Amino acid sequence: SFFCLFLGVCGDEFSVLRSPQSVVFRDGSWPIPGERIPDVAALSMGFSVEDDLSWPGLAVGDLFHRPRATVLVTVKGVDKLALPVKGISYPIENAVPFSLDSVANAIHTLFSEETPVVLQLAPSEERVYMVGKANSVFEDLSVTLRQLRNRLFQDNSILSSLPLNSLSRNNEVDLLFLSELQVLHDIASLLSRHKHLAKDHSPDLYSLELAGLEEVGKRYGEDSQQFKDASQILVDSLQKFADEMFNLYSGNAVVEVVAVKTFNSPLTRKTRSILQSSQSDIENPYNLAYPYNYNYSVIFNIILWMMIGLALAVIVISYNLWNMDPGYDSIIYRMTNQKIRMD
Repeated sequence: SFFCLFLGVCGDEFSVLRSPQSVVFRDGSWPIPGERIPDVAALSMGFSVEDDLSWPGLAVGDLFHRPRATVLVTVKGVDKLALPVKGISYPIENAVPFSLDSVANAIHTLFSEETPVVLQLAPSEERVYMVGKANSVFEDLSVTLRQLRNRLFQDNSILSSLPLNSLSRNNEVDLLFLSELQVLHDIASLLSRHKHLAKDHSPDLYSLELAGLEEVGKRYGEDSQQFKDASQILVDSLQKFADEMFNLYSGNAVVEVVAVKTFNSPLTRKTRSILQSSQSDIENPYNLAYPYNYNYSVIFNIILWMMIGLALAVIVISYNLWNMDPGYDSIIYRMTNQKIRMD
């Protein structure tokens, strides 16, 4: 059986806290390039990547048993997260922005008929991308800042059970941080109502970006009690979220946490909102083109002109045979007539 793979980064550090038997991480201090983190996620799910990953930290595991879900949580603006230290850690080299678009494309290509769950969300930026069954599962998920604020003050929000300590309910920065934790809770809660989706054969993908802790550090300072309390609350929430996703997918899940102080360059990417819908989404939920091979034009032209040539040849031959004079055009009759004359 699988165990949950929970990855964390402590100050630009990539840590494997729990891993399934099918995914093998070697113990060592090999640095991993920041831009190759999506490739690690893809390879752990059994997908191929364009460029070979010559990173010794990830070994070849069981190719016939792959996780059914990958969850990547990116935490920005944190120098170190006090995650459990029982796992394996790797330093990140060149922490650049990344996305799991390549993994999402691989899922779309290989499992287009099964409409897997794909959710990419950045609450602080109100950026959301949902396709497949995610549209029905997370249709009630708060995605805008106004919805998140209203969600926090509902009776069943995390404010009723979470120890805020030095954080305040009346500060916008604190509420932004807490609303991101509410999103983590709601994702697991909504998915628990659709447990059958976690048991199908198509892999699911979740990519979340949290910037609330970074804003807390800017507002109060990284040496403040508010930042320390927020960091501890975030660690506890991430661990709880990982355990919930682990249980929902019966251990067949990969949960990743990437924490970086600052990215070296901004990330520019095109996103699509769940609120944008059209009739074509029903017929083609992923808005994919038809499968295309670069040899298509060559093969098409060879077959096309060969068929045209054969058709013309059949027409010409049939016409000549139909209008042929056996006594004049046929060599058999011509030779026979000459022999008769000689006799």
